[in-house]
Amino acid sequence: MRTLRRAHAIARNGGAILVPPEDPATAPLSVLIAEDQFLLREGTRRLLEEAGLNVVGVAADYASVIEQTRLLRPEVVLMDIRMPPTHTMEGIKAAHKIKAEFPRIGVVVLSQHDDESYVWALLKEGVAGYGYLHKVRVGDVAQLVRALHEVASGGSVLDPRIVERLLALRSRKPGSALGRLTPAEMEVLRLMAEGKNNARVSQELSVSLGTIEKRIAAVFSKLGLSEETELNRRVAAVLIYLRESATVN
Repeated sequence: MRTLRRAHAIARNGGAILVPPEDPATAPLSVLIAEDQFLLREGTRRLLEEAGLNVVGVAADYASVIEQTRLLRPEVVLMDIRMPPTHTMEGIKAAHKIKAEFPRIGVVVLSQHDDESYVWALLKEGVAGYGYLHKVRVGDVAQLVRALHEVASGGSVLDPRIVERLLALRSRKPGSALGRLTPAEMEVLRLMAEGKNNARVSQELSVSLGTIEKRIAAVFSKLGLSEETELNRRVAAVLIYLRESATVN
């Protein structure tokens, strides 16, 4: 019944679907898709809608994704890293511009490129509300939906597949930094690498949030991470984990 009532309220404006606001507690996550390839864009739209998300609009280039974001104010933007007009780093530039104007909007960038410069270019100004996923994740709808929700809530998601492939080529330094961690601390770090926040790690391990926070602090200390922001240290710890896991396997 809810779907039928909403269907009568939909209005089209320049290809974007405008839907009247619902109760935030029950409304599906609103997503704007930015992808210049028509088939991939429409296929992604259909997959997300079938998964229960509200695709409020689509864009095909840098200018249109900025325009549609300002118009529609989605909770999260899912975009390709390369779009017109130059097909270089429009997705990253758009991500930074969107976050500067609308800090609460999450941005997930999809890429099929393993160039390390893309990862750091996206995360150079912080990681909160950002996601970096390989394009194959579009086919794993459940994982993509989880990533969109995580980023929309202010969390961050780094695709282990991409980061492993980036860092596996680096030679492993003598002595494992991870060897200083206890099994319990390693388990916490593994879950962090999967994109889980402290509360979710606590739930999965059935351990109090305070204990998880202490273990994470120990991880930061033992890995010798500098006294930067919590998010920057968290990402650095995950990268160390992925690098050493990749070189061991």
